Amino acid sequence: MSPNVRQPRRILLRSGKSPYDVFTVEEALHQDVIATNAGNLIFQDAAHKILEVPGTEVVSNGGRTEVAAAARINAEYDAFVVPLANAFRPSFETALKRLTRLITRLRIPVVVLGVGAQTGVSYDPARLKSIEPTVREFCAAVLERSASIGVRGEFTEQYLRDMGFRDVEVIGCPSLFLYGSELDVRKRVPGLTAESRIAVNGSHSAVKKQGLGRIITRAHDRYPNLRFIGQNLSDARQLHWRDLSDPNAAVTAIPTHPDHPMYREDKVRVYVDPVTWIDELRPFDFSFGSRIHGNIAALLAGTPATVLCGDSRTLELCRYFEIPHQRLDKVVKDPEAADPARLYEQADLGGLVGNHRERFERFVGFLDRNGLQNTFTHGDGGAAFEKKMDSLSFPPGVRPWNDTDLASLSSRFGWLHTRVSELTEDNTQLRRELARARKVKDGVPAPTASVYRRARRVVGRPLRRALQSGKQ
Repeated sequence: MSPNVRQPRRILLRSGKSPYDVFTVEEALHQDVIATNAGNLIFQDAAHKILEVPGTEVVSNGGRTEVAAAARINAEYDAFVVPLANAFRPSFETALKRLTRLITRLRIPVVVLGVGAQTGVSYDPARLKSIEPTVREFCAAVLERSASIGVRGEFTEQYLRDMGFRDVEVIGCPSLFLYGSELDVRKRVPGLTAESRIAVNGSHSAVKKQGLGRIITRAHDRYPNLRFIGQNLSDARQLHWRDLSDPNAAVTAIPTHPDHPMYREDKVRVYVDPVTWIDELRPFDFSFGSRIHGNIAALLAGTPATVLCGDSRTLELCRYFEIPHQRLDKVVKDPEAADPARLYEQADLGGLVGNHRERFERFVGFLDRNGLQNTFTHGDGGAAFEKKMDSLSFPPGVRPWNDTDLASLSSRFGWLHTRVSELTEDNTQLRRELARARKVKDGVPAPTASVYRRARRVVGRPLRRALQSGKQ
């Protein structure tokens, strides 16, 4: 399809929420605005800012793929822009099929930003064989409505080319273009010491199966100012509610688990808004771990970072952007190799910063070929976006629930009571649970372990089932 020559007046953006939407922590967790992983919001917010030019309105679809809404989307919007991460993976196949069904019903341009395939660091596509028909249908549908598909890196490019697709462009991820052609990352200290402020991140899988838990434990022993930053919805619920109903709660070696010493020491955070995430990383000296967007958040804050790559999705993106990185399977074998001070010393930021402008121009070229303008070339460089963001008050990072005061309990139970009052009348069991929990809260001078256990029961699986089935 030839590029759309007319700049869209209204763009529908696949994203969990608009960057301008401010939610309380409770509402953000209830509605899952991070789409299970807060890293999604970083590249979605960046895409929103980039596409917001004079005369164009960018509207979030709230992360919903409503096939039945195709006619309305065709009538109300001029383009559908789809930022994606590791969408070519077996566990995402059902969602990808649903997205394809929607796209086939659209008559407007559809532009995909930065999709990636996920396999191991060896780039072996064998595990993706079963989803190949689904990926083919998706790409074919997109290419009928756009000039090309933007992919994250070299592996995904070759993966699609081996299927016969030629209109494939490596553009990386929109997240690192949040500030356009500018990326100011530098080492502010000659080396890390025991007093350095260090951020670490990692997935449950990397902690449980790939040895990252041992690396975190060792860093915690050596660096008193270490902070773990989680990204999963389950991480945030463990911090805010001490909710252990998710299967991820089986991974007790991750610092977001209430039994972990970093949890008890208040050295863990999860952010439901990228702006606070990035801002709070600015004073840190270094960031490392297996989460790609956890470390991109640090880079956007100007803080050096090293990614410990455990799969192709992180490795290909690091190679494209020249982000300092090591293979997790190699450094885990040598404790000293994974020490933050060693990683910091070895981190070379030259290519990341020096070649950023060239990568940005390639990204702009992709947008141009697909009929999309960008704020840095056609607008105010994002000044209006930043001004509006500065005027809003976003919640701070989610912290571990270690408080022993009634105010902390009251705020949480108060929110629960409000939510429960909106449910249908048949949720009597849940109402009894809340009433019992409230009696416990009012009857003791401070929360005890039994209160925490009762709170977990109230906000665990029964509440989520009721909230999902009740009136929204």
